[in-house]
Amino acid sequence: MPEGLYNLSQAVLYLAMAPKSNTAKTAYFSALEDVKRRGSLGVPLHLRNAPTALARELGHGAGYKYPHDYPEHYVEQAYLPAPLVGRTYVKPSGMGFEKRLEERLERLRARHDDGSGNSRR
Repeated sequence: MPEGLYNLSQAVLYLAMAPKSNTAKTAYFSALEDVKRRGSLGVPLHLRNAPTALARELGHGAGYKYPHDYPEHYVEQAYLPAPLVGRTYVKPSGMGFEKRLEERLERLRARHDDGSGNSRR
């Protein structure tokens, strides 16, 4: 103190003046609706930690692709349980910084387009 107050004040001012979006809220409630409708679903095997021989025997971690080993730290890989694959929860608003994020997502997804306009996700 008092230097910590300056950082906190700067963060508050930045957030107060930043463009507002309800993208996080709508994504959260969309995902929550799936949880309510489908209940708890298992984590895909390739995403599960494999700290023991038994876990490895059960297939935990098998086939996992570490995103940081790929260009732009992105790799095509399922992160949702099988019944939810293909669901999209985050729908950027196309405004402010979200527009840049949306453009990045489109560019990354296009890398996996099979030529027919259909993503192989």
